[in-house]
Amino acid sequence: MLSRVADSLYWLGRYIERAENYARFIDVNSNLALDLPPQLNEQWEPLIAATGDLESFKARYKTCDRTTAIYFLAFDLDNPNSLFSSVSKARENARIVRENLTKETWEVLNELYLRMKEGNFKKIWNQEDPRPFFIDVKYRIQLLYGIAYNSVARAEGWYWVTLGQYLERADKTSRILDVKYHYLLPSPEDVGSPLDQLHWMALLKSVSAFNTYRRVFGNISPEGVVEFLVLNRKFPRSIYFCLTEAEICLHEISGHPAKGFGNKAEKLMGELRSQLEYDDIADVIDHGLHEYLDHLQIRLNQISTAIYDCFIGIKDNFNVQISEQE
Repeated sequence: MLSRVADSLYWLGRYIERAENYARFIDVNSNLALDLPPQLNEQWEPLIAATGDLESFKARYKTCDRTTAIYFLAFDLDNPNSLFSSVSKARENARIVRENLTKETWEVLNELYLRMKEGNFKKIWNQEDPRPFFIDVKYRIQLLYGIAYNSVARAEGWYWVTLGQYLERADKTSRILDVKYHYLLPSPEDVGSPLDQLHWMALLKSVSAFNTYRRVFGNISPEGVVEFLVLNRKFPRSIYFCLTEAEICLHEISGHPAKGFGNKAEKLMGELRSQLEYDDIADVIDHGLHEYLDHLQIRLNQISTAIYDCFIGIKDNFNVQISEQE
């Protein structure tokens, strides 16, 4: 496979996953704002912080309220990570490699892009209740996932898209969890209060984990939430699960056996996955949650850079590259 094709497929997976996360984040935060006491801010700033774009937002907007936050996160094309920007870039990458996609996949993605244009025209961010729009966007992306899962051959192209999807998902799960500890809790006195519980519920809903968590752990506790979202081996949005699936994709792409590694990207991925495999919640808490998650995010960035160096930035034919390494 040509490196430019692999690059487009990889970023197609990342941008679609990013868009789905943003749609869900906005939906959950809009609902949370309705449940908060009137005297509290709607707390949109923590959501922007979770995306990593708070500095960019503050440089361009004087106030952080629901209107400016939703516009920035969803429709601002000058924000390269906005929902609309992500959908637009996903569509462009899909157009470049359209021969690698099914007809149905392209049609749903194109309809999603047109839906975003419609939302921009109708100025959804100014509407009293924007949630139905973002729920619709989320469902359209999930439809896209379902069509691809049931119609795309498990060839190299599939693994490139899936690799991008899981790395993006691991990054967003780590960020939204990290922000909880730094922004969401109003004061130490509120620890364990109904307000605190409300925030933890919103956090779980932000990663579609609330119902599954309650079945596994029952009562909501900070330690339980951290263990579930970081170390759980069966939940599809836990960081450990994402890294395990991403590692499988890397080995399928390179053709190297699952045990061991054949390049730097596989080495870094295997090291990080192994660390989480043998960590427990006590290790995370002892290390400090913020420091632990910050370390994870740095390692994820290193893995992404290594993937580019090993597969995309060097040669046009991966089979040639792999044979030279062996």
